[in-house]
Amino acid sequence: MQVLSKTKTGINGLDEITMGGLPKGRPTLICGGPGCGKTLMALEFIVKGATLYNEPGVFMAFEEKAGELTTNVASLGFDLDKLQKNKKLRIDHVHIDRTEVEETGEYDLNGLFIRLDHAINSIGAKRVVLDTIENLFAGLTNQAILRAELRRLFQWLKDKGVTAIITGEKGQGTLTRHGLEEYVSDCVIFLDHRIVNQVSTRRLKVIKYRGSLHGTNEYPFLIDEEGITILPVTSLKLDKNVSAKRISTGIPSLDEMFGGKGFFKGSSILVSGSAGTGKTSIAGSFANATCMRKEKCMFFAFEESPQQIIRNMKSIGLDLNKHVKKGLLEFHSFRPGLYGLEMHLARMYKLIKNFNPSVVVLDPVTNFVSVGLLTEVNAMLLRLIDGMQNAGITLMLTALNSGTTEHIDENVSSLVDTWILVRDIECDGERNRGIYIMKSRGMKHSNEVREFIISSRGLDLVDVYRSSEGVLIGAARKARQKQEGVRTGQNGNGQYRARIKK
Repeated sequence: MQVLSKTKTGINGLDEITMGGLPKGRPTLICGGPGCGKTLMALEFIVKGATLYNEPGVFMAFEEKAGELTTNVASLGFDLDKLQKNKKLRIDHVHIDRTEVEETGEYDLNGLFIRLDHAINSIGAKRVVLDTIENLFAGLTNQAILRAELRRLFQWLKDKGVTAIITGEKGQGTLTRHGLEEYVSDCVIFLDHRIVNQVSTRRLKVIKYRGSLHGTNEYPFLIDEEGITILPVTSLKLDKNVSAKRISTGIPSLDEMFGGKGFFKGSSILVSGSAGTGKTSIAGSFANATCMRKEKCMFFAFEESPQQIIRNMKSIGLDLNKHVKKGLLEFHSFRPGLYGLEMHLARMYKLIKNFNPSVVVLDPVTNFVSVGLLTEVNAMLLRLIDGMQNAGITLMLTALNSGTTEHIDENVSSLVDTWILVRDIECDGERNRGIYIMKSRGMKHSNEVREFIISSRGLDLVDVYRSSEGVLIGAARKARQKQEGVRTGQNGNGQYRARIKK
């Protein structure tokens, strides 16, 4: 059985969505509205072909001149002048003025074919881009001639054996302005730039691909200093490898609640609680323990700046700045309203891929509710958890469970492997903290409520004191222990322990 040959684009994520690249020796249409990234994607296809796969390319522009294209993509690290000098790239600008086009007699593209054929042969091009096709047929209204010439153009490119991209502008109710190009193209990719709730998002969808399976969903993509990155984040298969290795929580007394061994490596952990209960401190301790093992940790903060977190963690005896200087800890801090949910997910995926950490922390995920509905946030977090498990990365999420976000931790808890709950406990006019392990899949764990103490020496858990009056914590516990001859305090390791006075 003959299998369709494909040409790798070199564009991050696109080859995965198209399951190998664009159809080799056939034309592909990239269409969309203004500002959606058509020209950039086509130009990156040419540049990546020349630099990664030794396939020279011709870029025939009907709008922008060669100098303008060179300037526009210089910030992405694309040196078009150097590629042209090395005969890896040929840029040909064809000026067509609509006022100079008059439908008299027959209209054909023979002049374009001669010019394009010369450009291809001059560098032995394997890839061709025509940007944009509307300008090529400017002023033509005869649909019969237009359709015939479009078919002839696409067939000429096939006969030439080049892998071609043709860009086209979105029409009214059609993928392109003429509404014909999508029917004669072997592959059609639609780019969309939309704004929802004042948040800008770019998305890609493969409309059709003759002779090949392909991803059928909409995929968010980024345009940044590295070009275009498309992340197929909707692949959710329950076939992930798991590890039996255990890693420390960073809090010895919390490790004891997990049988003295901590979390499973590559698992997902949710730490939820009301404001001021120490969720970020737990996350900071976990990040610190990761770096102490000489492993990398990436910390996404959605409320505080990295400087605030580093300063605040010093108050509990943690020096995170030394890990940052060593390149073991990397912070990324931004407000959720900066992007849409899927753009946040795409951005985090890309940053994680570049840094390659063993632990990722998100603090707190409840802030995403300001960007989307609760169900949309849960769907986004499901994709993130799934992706981290596929990569074998341990993921810790913190969540605020007060006010309007009270239920997000309950929804996310079904997705994670371990759920730790920290709550305020008010007693005799005093506010203290209690910590619970709500669940931890696949391991024996404590079902007790422990008093959670935050001090300048770090974080610790102590057993609640049971008396005839019930459970006592904080000052009430200390007073009763003193009354009954029980001495309390921190030992040399900074760990709280209750010891019976001899």
